[in-house]
Amino acid sequence: QASQEELKAAYRRLCMLYHPDKHRDPELKTQAERLFNLVHQAYEVLSDPQTRAIYDIYGRRGLEMEGWEVVERKRTAAEIREEFERLQREREERRLQQRTNPKGTISVGIDATDLFDRYDEEYEDVPGSSFPQIEINKMHISQSIEAPLTSTDTAILSGNLSTQNGNGGGSINLALRRVTSAKGWGELEFGAGDLHGPLFGLKIFRNLTPRCFITTNCALQFSSRGVRPGLTTVLARNLDKNTMGYLQWRWGIQSAMNTSIVRDTKTSHFTVAMQLGIPHSFVMVSYQHKFQDEDQTRVKGSLKAGFFGTIVEYGAERKISRHSVLGATVSVGVPQGVSLKIKLNRASQTYFFPVHLTDQLLPSAVFYATVGPLVIYFAMHRLVIKPYLRAQKERELEKQRESTASDILQKKQEAEAAVRLMQESVRRIIEAEEARMGLIIVNAWYGKFVNDNSRKNEKVKVIDVTVPLQCLVKDSKLILTEASKAGLPGFYDPCVGEEKSLKVLYQFRGVLHQVMSADNEALRIPKQSHRIDADG
Repeated sequence: QASQEELKAAYRRLCMLYHPDKHRDPELKTQAERLFNLVHQAYEVLSDPQTRAIYDIYGRRGLEMEGWEVVERKRTAAEIREEFERLQREREERRLQQRTNPKGTISVGIDATDLFDRYDEEYEDVPGSSFPQIEINKMHISQSIEAPLTSTDTAILSGNLSTQNGNGGGSINLALRRVTSAKGWGELEFGAGDLHGPLFGLKIFRNLTPRCFITTNCALQFSSRGVRPGLTTVLARNLDKNTMGYLQWRWGIQSAMNTSIVRDTKTSHFTVAMQLGIPHSFVMVSYQHKFQDEDQTRVKGSLKAGFFGTIVEYGAERKISRHSVLGATVSVGVPQGVSLKIKLNRASQTYFFPVHLTDQLLPSAVFYATVGPLVIYFAMHRLVIKPYLRAQKERELEKQRESTASDILQKKQEAEAAVRLMQESVRRIIEAEEARMGLIIVNAWYGKFVNDNSRKNEKVKVIDVTVPLQCLVKDSKLILTEASKAGLPGFYDPCVGEEKSLKVLYQFRGVLHQVMSADNEALRIPKQSHRIDADG
């Protein structure tokens, strides 16, 4: 965002610093010529609006591309950016032609009631009866893929297989979706299965106002008992910035009316719902708290009461890797009993394991369903997940260091040469600042600092940048913008891929000051808040 005047001022200052004629030593003169040429090349690129726009969009490789000579010189930077964005959209459309969006769910139901509710007296003489019998009593697998046909049309193919206690079946569905306008879309669905006959459905979505939309789903299910029609309509409205209200009416096999209010904020998710229907009517309240930590931890609880009984659920979920979220929920209900539900989301795939522990409300089942997953998780996290993620991060950093080793070495040599060339200018700046009791950089370090005791085994990686920072002082002020400081004259990256900071100890009006700034954080000194208390 630098203006042409700021570019010219920086160019003149660096030219005066690196001009070969200002250095008599042959070695310094050679280093000055190389840096002077780099500064001149950079100014040639940034002073021309066209090449500057190309560099902003494509980087250094864009300047090496052929064909820019056919671009009209009169085109502005904004026009070049618009052209680039248009090409990006076309490339994205072509990519959509070949891309699918796979989504899948695998659910494995486990019956573990024998752990807490055994018939010991009847089966104590049966061989092997001393061990609890845990069995898989149901499974469900579903998968769907999307295939963009045009920029507005998409085909969706999905299928599922289910089995429970030895009986099972499956179905396959094909849906064609068309985006009719910016306000809505329609979807036509065809399906067939071995448990049910053919299915024909139509789904329509429409934005009524900027804050309100409606969805309608019509279906005809053919079976040996005849045709079963169904209709579901959902009306939704934004009540405020974070709150949605829903009104649903369902007619068909299980007719019902449902109304719900959902409030979703940065730290919480709250839902209250009520349904009147056949055969189920209920009231439900749920709350989820979102912790603002690195692992995106969430704790949730819900209460649901109706004609079928009452269910209380509580649980938590946490991010265990870049693409994986692990969650566990305990369900306690009458007459449902106690169950533990474990869910793993891996990218677009979901793995679900509901474990039924007992048909009765046994305190022991509730205790083990609550404490067991916590103990297993923390043990696995400490002994397996954490070491694996640490090793993976180290491998990625090592790979990044190897790929940038030659470039970093060159940057280091340029930075060291720049520091040697700055010595004379820095001496004059210090003399001028001392004369006016101005800003003197006593010490400055840039890189990775380790202040946390939990990271005491990590190695500190910093470089001395006292001279480069003093060279940037003008009129007793030092101003650094929001950008990585590794690109400043006399700087380089001492620890690629790791968090870096700048620590500065400076003197202003004869008083010591100290500040630590993050790598991409703007910095302006001197400031009264940086002053070191003499009494401390």
